[in-house]
Amino acid sequence: MAGKYMPLENYLRDLPVSQKEVTLGFGQIERILNNKLPSSAYEDQRWWEHETEGNHINTRAWANAGWKIESLDVSKKWVKFVRV
Repeated sequence: MAGKYMPLENYLRDLPVSQKEVTLGFGQIERILNNKLPSSAYEDQRWWEHETEGNHINTRAWANAGWKIESLDVSKKWVKFVRV
C-alpha cells in the first residue's frame, strides 16, 4: 500500500526547486498515481490533513517530498501544495 502514493511523492520531488507551489485537481492527482483516490478524499477534508506519522501514507508522500498542503477545496476538488 505504501507504494500507491509514491508517484505523487516523485512528482512533487521532481518539480523545479524554484517552484514554490503547485495546485492540482483531484483528477490530476489520480492520473499521477494511475489510481483512484479513496472516496474519503472526495468527501472529507480531514483525509488531506492527517499527521505525517502512523498509517496516513498519503500525507507522508508529500511530506517526504518536502511539501505541505496550504489550502484545498474538497467540493471543487483541488489541493494547493507549497514547498516547506
